[in-house]
Amino acid sequence: MGEHGHGDPNEPGAVIRAGEGDPGRYAIADPGLPPHRPRLADEDPQVAKRSERQVFVLFLLSIIGTITVFVAYFAIELTEDLQMLRLQNTLLGVGVALSMLGIGLGVVHWAKTLMPDHELVEARKPLRKESERQEAEKIVGDVLEESGIKRRPLIRNTLIGAVLLAPLPGIVMFRDLDQSDDFGVERMRHSLWDEGVRLVRDPTGTPIRAADMTVGSSMHVVPENLRDVPGHGDRLTEKAKAVVLLMRMNPDDIETVSEGREDWTYDGIIACSKVCTHVGCPVALYERHTHHLLCPCHQSTFDAANEFKVIFGPAGRPLPQLPISVDDEGYLVAQSDFTEPVGPTYWERGEK
Repeated sequence: MGEHGHGDPNEPGAVIRAGEGDPGRYAIADPGLPPHRPRLADEDPQVAKRSERQVFVLFLLSIIGTITVFVAYFAIELTEDLQMLRLQNTLLGVGVALSMLGIGLGVVHWAKTLMPDHELVEARKPLRKESERQEAEKIVGDVLEESGIKRRPLIRNTLIGAVLLAPLPGIVMFRDLDQSDDFGVERMRHSLWDEGVRLVRDPTGTPIRAADMTVGSSMHVVPENLRDVPGHGDRLTEKAKAVVLLMRMNPDDIETVSEGREDWTYDGIIACSKVCTHVGCPVALYERHTHHLLCPCHQSTFDAANEFKVIFGPAGRPLPQLPISVDDEGYLVAQSDFTEPVGPTYWERGEK
């Protein structure tokens, strides 16, 4: 692209070769920075004071939101009444939203109405080693001076209060997630599965005969004794640990059988934990032709024909397999509990 023309082939000089002609003929002048337009707060002290009060109110709303979270978390006693649970969740959500939005909107409004808004162009120059510290101190000082944080103690103090209070609800709630004595890996090591416990359909609770399953079919199952767990919350906790995906494949398609697992399946019927070993999402997608199980959250893929080994994705270990058999009436039953903890992999997990 060494030639440029103005479009008229009949006019002499229609083509200008690189390096020829007037170099400034087609140059575009540098427009520079647009003229600065002062804001109302720059010219009217009353407007600036009003903007300062608005920023103060936004930071104050953040503080009120944090206090609302504490009140909702500690003052509302949870019972079996779902209305109280809904009230607490609503107040927690509104409180956290006010806490975060108050700080964010306050800082944005402060920057747009009170902090200097003129554009500056600073020529780049090499930093001299001996003056780097002094230059950095000067930059910090200029930023503090331009922000007005020294001259506006009302905004400064409410901002400090809002920022200090905002993380406290998260710290309290995370610390209070579980205060039971058996918190830790041991809780996930054992579930309701035990020798002779029947596999039943979820959610109907009907037992499953081996003859009811055809090759390529799959279903979600839970232990039959789940119905005996008192309390809705405890029942959900036990179900989360014990939920199982049951599928049937051609026995010849099972490729890997480790020592000690020779009798963990029954005529091609195989069962595994439904809880992904990455972050605990439900593994519920079964591809009958490849015998692959897919976790929809982060696409971890497990191979049911090879003891549920990970073949793709971020999961760190195979899905725990549940040893199964049939009882005298032909119903599918568990031979034992899982031989390893279910759920996500983490550094405290070990084998026992």
